[in-house]
Amino acid sequence: MSQSNALTSPATTVIIGVDTHKEAHVAVAIDRLGARVGSCSATADRAGYAELVAWARTFGPIGAFGIEGTGSYGVGLASFVRRQAIRVIEVSHCDRRTRRNNGKSDTLDAETAARSVLAGIATAVPKTADGAAEMVRQIKVARDTAVKAKTAAIITLKTLIVNAPGELREALEPLTDRKLIDRCARLLPGGTIADTTASTKHALRALATRWLALSTEIEAHDGVLDTITRGAAPTLREAFGIGPDSAAEMMIVLGDNPTRIRSEAAFAKLCGACPIPASSGLTNRHRLFRGGHRQANAALYRIVTVRMRWHQPTMDYVARRTVEGLSKKDIIRCLKRFVAREIYHALIGDHRSRTADVPVA
Repeated sequence: MSQSNALTSPATTVIIGVDTHKEAHVAVAIDRLGARVGSCSATADRAGYAELVAWARTFGPIGAFGIEGTGSYGVGLASFVRRQAIRVIEVSHCDRRTRRNNGKSDTLDAETAARSVLAGIATAVPKTADGAAEMVRQIKVARDTAVKAKTAAIITLKTLIVNAPGELREALEPLTDRKLIDRCARLLPGGTIADTTASTKHALRALATRWLALSTEIEAHDGVLDTITRGAAPTLREAFGIGPDSAAEMMIVLGDNPTRIRSEAAFAKLCGACPIPASSGLTNRHRLFRGGHRQANAALYRIVTVRMRWHQPTMDYVARRTVEGLSKKDIIRCLKRFVAREIYHALIGDHRSRTADVPVA
């Protein structure tokens, strides 16, 4: 660990800002008056984390650690600091105007992180990333990449068929997707690739085999997600129209410490399903918040569309609101807000039940 600019000062509460990187982290300490009292760098491993916390404690009581990238390079440090009973705050990157005016360096970024915590600009509690939600997130990453690769495989396969020799193209084009995959997987190019027909068969067979392998992999991921979500969020899974994929997205959004989201309204905003004012003067117009977690918003949409078709209370609500003059788009917006409230309370209830069952050491 390297240190610089360490100043001698009376013991006072300090705020530590950390700019995280893959190999090393840079930290800056400031006191409650905003004066910079020291800076250091430490390796991004457990020994470095311990050195960084020990360095911070030399300045006195630690008020909080403001850490950039708590979901990537800073996840290990955030977990270590949390286990030391020190408050951890997630800090976003500084805005472009501040960076343009003050310059860019690791030390400046760390100091900006500390000042964001001191000023109350950064207040978000990071996810703990040590339970079922983190397990689900990791499996979802593998599943989503497999889904993208599977889609790319069949698109490429159909593109090859367009330019295939006439006899082969005419035999394959009328087939539906599943029959097309099965047929291409059985193609035999022959012992040697001597013409374009043989090379096309070879490529189509490879793509079809890849599609089938990815399909099997996705089914395996779905089975694991189903097991984890049923165990960690049984109340949510019992709700109408919420399957393992949608439940997984909602668990990822809230994380393993869902109480960091202070209300169902905050959760709705996090999912991009809350109205915000969009008018001035005597008008009273609103629009949907366009930020938030877009995958969670998409999951809300899927749940709502399923309920609009099969869930009788939702169907009755749609009929009543249609009579009142609301468009289908506005009705879906209202339903997404209602579903967000239902999901939040279900996940919070499941979390409290789960933590209540854990014996206190």
